[in-house]
Amino acid sequence: MKTFTCQCANTLHFTNSKCVVCGLMLGFITDEVKLSAFTTNQYGNLQASCNGKLYRKCRNYSQYDVCNWMVNYDDEHDYCLSCRLNETIPNLDDPENVTLWFRLEQAKRRLLYSLMTLRLPIDGKTVNNPSGLNFSFLRDEVEDQYGNELTVKNFVTTGHASGLITININEADHSARIDMREKMGERYRTLVGHFRHESGHYYWDKLIAHSDKIDEFRRLFGDERLGYVEAMQDYYRDGPSQNWQSVWISAYASMHPWEDWAETWAHYLHMIDTLETANDYDFSIAGNKIASPIPDSQPHDQVYVASSFTHLFDNWCQLTKALNGLNRSMGLDDAYPFVISITALDKLRFVHEVIVDKPH
Repeated sequence: MKTFTCQCANTLHFTNSKCVVCGLMLGFITDEVKLSAFTTNQYGNLQASCNGKLYRKCRNYSQYDVCNWMVNYDDEHDYCLSCRLNETIPNLDDPENVTLWFRLEQAKRRLLYSLMTLRLPIDGKTVNNPSGLNFSFLRDEVEDQYGNELTVKNFVTTGHASGLITININEADHSARIDMREKMGERYRTLVGHFRHESGHYYWDKLIAHSDKIDEFRRLFGDERLGYVEAMQDYYRDGPSQNWQSVWISAYASMHPWEDWAETWAHYLHMIDTLETANDYDFSIAGNKIASPIPDSQPHDQVYVASSFTHLFDNWCQLTKALNGLNRSMGLDDAYPFVISITALDKLRFVHEVIVDKPH
């Protein structure tokens, strides 16, 4: 994640909506993948300082202040690229839901930023594209059966199906998410991690399922045609494979090849976003500058693809050592509490190859 610069030279961050120095309104422009300050021209229209073009606030920016993205002035849509992907939002009659929705939108936009920088297709659901990417933010339905005792009537499962990513909005409640992490015996559970994981299922359909990469996928991850429901039942009954640390990037990845791919995809996005942030802040570890992990848009040969991943992973190892050490100094959990085996590394390399080699 890069930082940006206001016209007053103040540093701006991705989630900002107002410059704290000059007071100008800020908005993210998707066609330039940039956060910009805005001024009002003589006709009362918002003009971006970065390119002089006219824009409008996304409706969820102007109405609810849960978004900071802009819409081109002559665009027919009321919503920005991110918000128009929403199929269902929380019930806003509950004030708490507005706060949870704000956190969900922040995590979703961080995911979309990474997808845009990697030049991955972000095609929303339409009549002609029924399996396009869209999001549904739902809450468990509860009912009062015994006086003040609430019971869950309908439990919302975070997941993906035919382009629709559903997130249980309880995951945006910090205490509820930490409680679930403890119950599941996990060392890492974040809101942005859910978005990255579920996007992996979406891009498996787009980049792997009907491509010439399916055989290599099955060699590395296993045969996804094996029964998913049975695999899920086995996992929750018996737990992960005893040797999961030697084969999979996480315990959950051992459940089924689809989950192995989604977990590996999510970890790759963790790497990309964090390394880009470190590069933007000019991090150096032991005198070695952390390079930008974002490949350029040119076609690349296999030598470049292989060497770029090796360099990316070396940087990641050095950076996470420092990040974990810094967190321990503050009495916090490790920022990246994982050890990547050789087998998991080969799977990460495959994800890198799929993204770099995708059609341009």
